[in-house]
Amino acid sequence: MGERGRSTSDEEFSFVSRVVKYLLFLFNMIFWVISLVMVSIGIYARVMKHAEAALSYLSVDPAILLMVAGVLMFLITFCGCVGSLRENICLLQTFCICLIIIFLLQLAAGILGFIFSDKARGKVTEIINSAILHYRNDLDLQNLIDFGQKEFSCCGGVSYTDWSQNMYFNCSSENPSRERCSVPYSCCLQSKDGKVINTMCGQGMQELDYVHAGVFIHTSGCIDTLVNWIHSNLFLLGGVALGLAIPQLVGMLLSQILINQIKDQIELQEYNLRHRSDPWR
Repeated sequence: MGERGRSTSDEEFSFVSRVVKYLLFLFNMIFWVISLVMVSIGIYARVMKHAEAALSYLSVDPAILLMVAGVLMFLITFCGCVGSLRENICLLQTFCICLIIIFLLQLAAGILGFIFSDKARGKVTEIINSAILHYRNDLDLQNLIDFGQKEFSCCGGVSYTDWSQNMYFNCSSENPSRERCSVPYSCCLQSKDGKVINTMCGQGMQELDYVHAGVFIHTSGCIDTLVNWIHSNLFLLGGVALGLAIPQLVGMLLSQILINQIKDQIELQEYNLRHRSDPWR
C-alpha cells in the first residue's frame, strides 16, 4: 500500500510549473495578436497606396517592412505559444534561438551604427535627398517630409537650398514651375497665433541668402538638426532600446526555464518507468 501510494505521488508530481508555462503562453499570445495587427495594417496600407514606386523613394517601403516584421513575429510567437502549451522542447528552443538572434542583431546594429556614424550619416543624407527629389510624386512621402520639417524646425537635408534638387523647386531659369526657387510651406517659421497657414510663404526663398531667408523660413538642414536631437535625447533613446530589449530577455528567460523543467520532467518519467519495470533497481 505504501509503495503504491508513493508511486502515485511520483506520477502526479511535475517539475513543469503551471505559472511559467501559462505566463509564457500569455506573453506570446499578446505579441501574436500584435503581429496580426501589424500585418493587417501593412496589407491595408499597401492596398490603399496608389503609388507603386515607393520603393524607389525610400530604401524600404514602410508597408512592406511592417508586413515582413509582422510575419516574422507571428511565426516566432506561434512557436512560443504552441511550444509552451504542448511542452514541446523543439518549438521552445526555436523560439528562444530566434529571440537570441534578433537581440544580437539589434545589438550589432546599434554598435555598428555608433562606430560607422559617418557612413550612417551619409546613408541618411542619400535617403533624404531621394525623398526631396520625389516630394511631389507621392502624397504619403510629402506628408512625411512636411511632418519632419515642422517637427524638427528644419528645411532640406543640409540646408534649404537642397530643395533645388526637386524639379518643381529648381532655381534654373528654364524651370516653368510657379514654385521655382521656393521651398515647401513646412519650412516656414510658424507664428504662434497664426490660425491660417500661408502655403505660399516659401515662395522665392532660395534666391535669398541665409540671413534674409532666416527671417521667413528655417534655414538649417534636417540632418544636423536630427543629429543634435539624438545627442540631446540619448537617455530617451536608451529607454526605448531597453523597452525593446526587456520583452526579448523575458521571453528567453521564461522559455529556457520551461525547457529545463520539461527536461527534468522527462527524466522523472523515465526513472518511474525503469522503477516500475524493475522494482529492485
